[in-house]
Amino acid sequence: MNILVLCTGNSARSILGEVLVNELGGGKLRAFSAGSHPVGRVNPGAIDKLQREGHVVDGLESKSWDRFSGADAPEINIVITVCDNAAGESCPVWKGAPVTVHWGIPDPAIDGDFDGAYDRLRRRIEAMLALPLGEMNASELATALDQVHRSGGRAT
Repeated sequence: MNILVLCTGNSARSILGEVLVNELGGGKLRAFSAGSHPVGRVNPGAIDKLQREGHVVDGLESKSWDRFSGADAPEINIVITVCDNAAGESCPVWKGAPVTVHWGIPDPAIDGDFDGAYDRLRRRIEAMLALPLGEMNASELATALDQVHRSGGRAT
């Protein structure tokens, strides 16, 4: 299952989400991140937070969401927007007709709270990984992922 984590700049929140899904997913999920208007570099605060938590940061890059549309793009099963701007933008057509969910997270590039952004994303991703993802239809998956957001990743 492929997951695309989107934010406008693709420098912090979406990068954190990409790393967390890939590492916590244990090979069951493959995550990518992208932005509608990528800044072209990963925020040093995001890199620092990931390294402090023991994550691999090699190869991370800020990239355009255009890379994930078109005939040669990977099929995407879930699109998670993590910033309000990206959630409101007209997205490209993704291969695979993915389920889309919005998990708004305050921007650590603005408020400096990389710990908070990481913790919020980690709780939600752990809750997502506890779902029977492969057994859910698109409607069930959308509802469950929205509930993950509303609960902040806490058991309900």
